[in-house]
Amino acid sequence: MQHSLLEARDARTAWFREARFGMFIHWGLYAIPARGEWVRSFERMPVEAYQPYFDQFDPTGYDPAAWARAAKQAGMKYAVLTAKHHDGFCLFDSALTDYKATNTPAGRDLVREFVEAFRAEGLKVGLYYSLLDWHHPDYPAYGDRHHPMRDDPAYAREPEQFERYLDYMHGQIRELLTGYGKLDIMWFDFSYDELSGEKWRATELMHMIRELQPDMLIDNRLEVNGERQSTIYTDHPSLYAGDFASPEQIVPPAGITSDSGGPIPWEACITLNNNWGYAPADKAYKSATTVIRKLVECVSKNGNLLLNVGPDAKGRIPDESLAILREVGAWLERNGESIYGCGRADLAKPEWGRYTCRGNKLYAHLFEPSIGAVLLQGLEGRVKQARLLADGSELHLARPWNAELFPHDAFVNFALPVHATYELPDARNTVLELELAE
Repeated sequence: MQHSLLEARDARTAWFREARFGMFIHWGLYAIPARGEWVRSFERMPVEAYQPYFDQFDPTGYDPAAWARAAKQAGMKYAVLTAKHHDGFCLFDSALTDYKATNTPAGRDLVREFVEAFRAEGLKVGLYYSLLDWHHPDYPAYGDRHHPMRDDPAYAREPEQFERYLDYMHGQIRELLTGYGKLDIMWFDFSYDELSGEKWRATELMHMIRELQPDMLIDNRLEVNGERQSTIYTDHPSLYAGDFASPEQIVPPAGITSDSGGPIPWEACITLNNNWGYAPADKAYKSATTVIRKLVECVSKNGNLLLNVGPDAKGRIPDESLAILREVGAWLERNGESIYGCGRADLAKPEWGRYTCRGNKLYAHLFEPSIGAVLLQGLEGRVKQARLLADGSELHLARPWNAELFPHDAFVNFALPVHATYELPDARNTVLELELAE
């Protein structure tokens, strides 16, 4: 049984492990107060205080085709949109609630427009669905760790109410699985405290998912949140352990492997600034250099990077985010062969950067220049040819005069003579393509 589960997971995730780079999109009513997607919880706002944002929601600048073009230009291969976040507001036209975009001034099914636009650009599509719901009257409130009304005993719930919520939650997931064609990812968020696994009726939910969308990927958060280890990290994952692990705001130091050391598909979800939802006061944007290097780090550890943008109340991705995405995309246009379909190299991390590999192609990602030739530890006699990936120009495999003490290491030179001083052609990340002997 376990063997067949792992084989099925490997088959489902083949495209995911090829893609390596995706866009996360956090967008909803919280774009109007613009203090992050947790604003209701952090500020303990009752439904009545949050209602004006529902009444005002009118994203006249929403152009999912423009989002899709930006993602494609950035070199991303898939995207995940928050169909419903913790506040319970639905961007899709659910028949099970009135708390949805079609009842706001927007008056449209925004999820449908998203999936159609991204598919038109040839990108895989995923939907995020929060297991939490701070709007639903049957979701645990008083005494819950996160609910905005957690300190108000007037919001105490009876146990049987939670079963009604689960019926609602399963019903909405069924709507997403049956109403929008083939989905590539369902990104659940998140389990915590006793609300985990079978508390969500997870086995029942997984049977429905595999019946309706057998090839769709799910993350591991039916079982855990990002801070705890789930059974996906073991050689005996549960039925609802998911297809990939989802570390949040961190790149695991050694990647993610099972108990026996086998590779596990994983994806680091990372914000571009410090917030998931739109927060114009947050200007702590990661540079394109940081994004490029973190993408390389993920791939060098057999992982993906899911990079978040938070559109504003009008539905526009911030200019700062778009500028970073364009720069990353320009780098990938010339160096994408070192990312897509690549993974970990069976070599120690080099002093000057990182390795990725695919087949007999080894990609050396130089983050800083060497003094003289670039030392390739342990590769003497294994490198047949070296070139600069960005332009295909030849690099020189020649041992410098001072390398006698390093007989097992190969050396690559940007220019002759071999002791020449140089600057990296691309200070963000210069990629050398090394063809290894079979």
